[in-house]
Amino acid sequence: SPYLELYSKDFTYFDPAHERRLDGWDKIKELYESMRGKVKMDKFEMINPIVQQTDTMAVLTYNLHSYSGETLWKENCTEVYRLEENSEWKIIHSHWSFTKPSIV
Repeated sequence: SPYLELYSKDFTYFDPAHERRLDGWDKIKELYESMRGKVKMDKFEMINPIVQQTDTMAVLTYNLHSYSGETLWKENCTEVYRLEENSEWKIIHSHWSFTKPSIV
């Protein structure tokens, strides 16, 4: 997956579908492999993105609307980037949550 190239080796990930944080590039690779061919979205909209940046770190926050047929998924996203020694920006942490989730 081209997305995997965006992540650092020490990447961490919170997903609303998982009880615990995923730690490490290998874990996100396993997750993506388990989803291959099972998730189909027709369209994505990144809404109200904001980047806050220092010389070596950046935080991207936005709302994501994903469309699959008649279904609309609304999520919040925060991604933290770090400037690596090779001058590439890599995502070191990603946190997803559902917009207005139902509270049980």
